[in-house]
Amino acid sequence: MSSIIYTKGLFKAEADVRLVDKGLYQGWVNLSRDDGEDPDDTVYEVDGTSASELEALEEAKALAHRILGEIEL
Repeated sequence: MSSIIYTKGLFKAEADVRLVDKGLYQGWVNLSRDDGEDPDDTVYEVDGTSASELEALEEAKALAHRILGEIEL
């Protein structure tokens, strides 16, 4: 499954999924700032796991929206 990228100003949130255990998936978000300086990425993980990859991606997308929503430009 491909990651999904959201942007807000200089910030980019990439939502994706990883297999964490037999048949369980966890969503995660990589937040980075594209301002020409050395990247200072922060990785956020969705609390809990999901039985399907699609469900975990939905959770990761929601987390990305929450993170970007808290950023003030």
